[in-house]
Amino acid sequence: MIDPPALGSRVAFLLSQLGFQSAQSFTTRLAPLGLTPNRFGLLTHVARAEGQTQQQLAELLGLHRNTMVTLVDDLESQGLVERRRHPEDRRAYAIHLTPAARDLLPAATEAAEAQEASVLAGLTEQEQDQLRTLLLKMATQQGVTSGVHPGLTTHRGHSAKPE
Repeated sequence: MIDPPALGSRVAFLLSQLGFQSAQSFTTRLAPLGLTPNRFGLLTHVARAEGQTQQQLAELLGLHRNTMVTLVDDLESQGLVERRRHPEDRRAYAIHLTPAARDLLPAATEAAEAQEASVLAGLTEQEQDQLRTLLLKMATQQGVTSGVHPGLTTHRGHSAKPE
């Protein structure tokens, strides 16, 4: 008879547990701002690369174009992004933050920083750096798209329903 190890000693299980707990907590932190983690992620990417087309953003994030359209539609209906005709391609729209998004992003970023501090609270700075390095190595090895919320897409290019 096989005696499997306890789930609590399995790294994959611990990562899943911590990820689930962290995602729930971050969702709770963002809720008063009217955001979900995936929409916060997209706003952050738009802020860092404003004026890119939906297609460029979809490619950057590894999303299906239909998923990107839905997310941008949602953020546009909230008054957080706007589509403008692309200056070099009249068929395309460039995505820009609205003043409301610029006002909201500092509070959302503060929520993300509070979440990070909460998750890492029991670790020294050196342990935090070690953990980050190991997690980045594991994510790279697993083919995880850097900086993309897992609620946006599966890692095989199929879109997931937005939150």
